[in-house]
Amino acid sequence: MENEELNKEPNDNQSGFIQMKKFHFVMLLFFVVFLAAGITTFALAFGDEKAVPVVSEEREEFEKFYTAYDTIKKSYYKEVDENTLVNGAINGMIESLEDPYSDYMNEEEAANFHQSISSSFEGIGAEIQERDGYIVIVSPLKGSPAEKAGIRPEDKVLSVDGESLQGMSSTEAVLLIRGEKGTKVELEIERPGIEEHLMMTIVRDTIPIETVYGEMIDDEIAKVQITSFSDNTSKELIETLNELQNQGMKGLVLDLRQNPGGLLDQAITISSLFVPEGEILFQIEDRDGNIEQMKSNSKNNPEIPLVVVIDKGSASASEILAAAVSESADIPLVGEKSFGKGTVQRAQDFADGSNIKFTTEKWLTPNGNWIHEKGITPDYEVALPEYSTLTILNPNDELKLSSSSAQVKSAQSMLKALGFDPGREDGFFDEKTESAVSDFQKAEKLEETGVLTGETSLKLMEKLRELINKNDTQIQKAVELLKEQL
Repeated sequence: MENEELNKEPNDNQSGFIQMKKFHFVMLLFFVVFLAAGITTFALAFGDEKAVPVVSEEREEFEKFYTAYDTIKKSYYKEVDENTLVNGAINGMIESLEDPYSDYMNEEEAANFHQSISSSFEGIGAEIQERDGYIVIVSPLKGSPAEKAGIRPEDKVLSVDGESLQGMSSTEAVLLIRGEKGTKVELEIERPGIEEHLMMTIVRDTIPIETVYGEMIDDEIAKVQITSFSDNTSKELIETLNELQNQGMKGLVLDLRQNPGGLLDQAITISSLFVPEGEILFQIEDRDGNIEQMKSNSKNNPEIPLVVVIDKGSASASEILAAAVSESADIPLVGEKSFGKGTVQRAQDFADGSNIKFTTEKWLTPNGNWIHEKGITPDYEVALPEYSTLTILNPNDELKLSSSSAQVKSAQSMLKALGFDPGREDGFFDEKTESAVSDFQKAEKLEETGVLTGETSLKLMEKLRELINKNDTQIQKAVELLKEQL
């Protein structure tokens, strides 16, 4: 009834009374609002507690996620861990980028990642990458168990100790491949051009992050190899160059082969050593197409003739260095086309120790070229001898009379390269091959059994490595170019 009465047209007597009531109410309401606003202002200005921001509306893009999360938590047939669901969601978000260089790492994986660029670690010593669902070797580290076992760039690691790596991220694969020093790990390898899969048993070791190795090739020319770009690489390089100058260095071969890259700041510092001040080292392009030029800030570049050697294992930071000296300092490149990684990544840590590593920009050469998935073609393309790419031998296998396999074929080519003629190189172990094995064993003072296994296989691979180092056609070409400048 009251509502009906209020909705009627008021008469004159009623009108003044109702207007007065409305006025009092409005004034009271205004006073309350004014007082509340004053108290809030005072609290914000002088109070210790900070105001909690109020979100006016939920972010609609997360509604589907929340629904899925709540549904699984409530209705899945068994209890699920909240952290597992959240981590899985983050991992799925990163995987949806379809970028082999972006990763979500849990606490253990993130710890391994940080350790690998700052100190030493225990494992086989190889840089890997996830590509099209496979784990691919970018490059083995110099002197590592992986290099000694014969692991090469572009090898696919199919399984670790019998566990398939199909569909795993590179960080997941690392956890399986790494392990304590002295323990063994068996890798199943698929190698381009080889039909049979290779089974490699590798003994893990401590992998020191020593990244610079220098030596005098002759009285005037030095060779310095940089194996990766870690925390102390620029410092190591400067110390090595000073030592070599004291030994009479007048020309330098900078060897970036099998260098998978590393820290960007190190690439900048090292590139600046060889590129004149003010010249472009590389360019960074963001998602909006904005380009920033990174320039050399070095004022005291050494006046030493330089040649840089690269190959298909040279990637990322080593490609930045190679492109910088080539395009901004006119320094010749020798070897084979590089790997082709033209993106920059950043790692962001979470409070629990996990992190995400994701691509933030493209990098371009000084001339504006994007070498991603193309690589850098050297000025002088020089291949290593054919025997440098031979498949390694498994010392646990026994290759003997009437054996037939890809390993026998590789062994025959090794024997021939070392001057022990096996008569054939088709993979069939006949009497002539047996005789060549016996001759090799005699020359190395091994038991003359005519059978390739154990110590004989290891010695055969060791002598081949020595031959490859002695007949390094790429270094020889670099030295030849330097001598023309001296």
